[in-house]
Amino acid sequence: MDNIQNETFYNKVIELFLSAKKNLSAAVNMTMVYSYYEAGRMIIEEEQGGKERAAYGKYILKELSGRLTQKFGRGYSYDNLKLMRKFYLVYSKDSIGETSFPQSEKLTNTKEGRKFYLSWSHYLILMRITNIEERHFYEIEAYRNGWSKDELARQYGSSLYERLALSRNKDEVMSLATEGQMIEKPEDIFKDPYILEFTGLPELVTYSETELENKIIDNLQKFLLELGRGFTFAGRQVRFTFEEEHFRVDLVFYNRLLRCFVLFDLKIGQLKHQDIGQMQMYVNYYDRKVKLDDENSTIGIIICKDKKDAIVEMTLPKNNNQIFASKYQTVLPSKEELQMLLEDKI
Repeated sequence: MDNIQNETFYNKVIELFLSAKKNLSAAVNMTMVYSYYEAGRMIIEEEQGGKERAAYGKYILKELSGRLTQKFGRGYSYDNLKLMRKFYLVYSKDSIGETSFPQSEKLTNTKEGRKFYLSWSHYLILMRITNIEERHFYEIEAYRNGWSKDELARQYGSSLYERLALSRNKDEVMSLATEGQMIEKPEDIFKDPYILEFTGLPELVTYSETELENKIIDNLQKFLLELGRGFTFAGRQVRFTFEEEHFRVDLVFYNRLLRCFVLFDLKIGQLKHQDIGQMQMYVNYYDRKVKLDDENSTIGIIICKDKKDAIVEMTLPKNNNQIFASKYQTVLPSKEELQMLLEDKI
């Protein structure tokens, strides 16, 4: 018994120092982000004092790079100093201002009152986003969801901002830039299209619905990231029976934020009105037989390779907020095309 208690004690102390080491590393990383921003400011101010600005700026960056490298080692190349300069130029001219996601009082402020929340690697990706509203959105979501650098790059590459914005009105599009993706009603979790490039399936449909489902399950963590906040996996091919007939729902999830079940049906071809009717039956069954009284109405999402919006609109009631149909793509979409669609809309 003493040995077990000792092991518990040892593990608690080890966990304490592991946590402290992790926090120290995070604090060091944030300190470097603020230092890079301040270095960018100092470089810009020094450049402005030069008579031949472009030539002088290049000269001081090379000279500074040499001195910093000699003093501190790697990480202070000419190109890296240019990135610090760009970092200051991008974020000192941020016209939206402070974002509204949770802030730590321990974080430092820049002279403009700006706070930073992410690692330098994250900001190297964010700086490439020229649309300020879009950049704010990804900064909020990366912080809120704990995205790694690679996950941030993936979400940006999959045009998450444009896909969410296209299903929202003008005011809601602006709120993406200041609040991120708020999950308050069924429409808030909906995307069109869903991007399933992680399945590795070809663009042309040469696979079955079962193969698509298997690939999603094999990459469940990535699919959950694609779905967004609050989703937990409940089951696949979930069977229910009534009137002596058996039915199966392809994928069942529960969203903790909306407090409801979310059912997914996968269709590799064009969506038919019968598919919508089938999903309506699934949703009705879950509402009447599965969900608890204090839970919200079930949501059904049909993911298909192609759909006609007119068919969806005429099959569903006007006030529908439970059943949605969305396309899916197994290759990354053209960001330029989505941006053009969004510009036309707003």
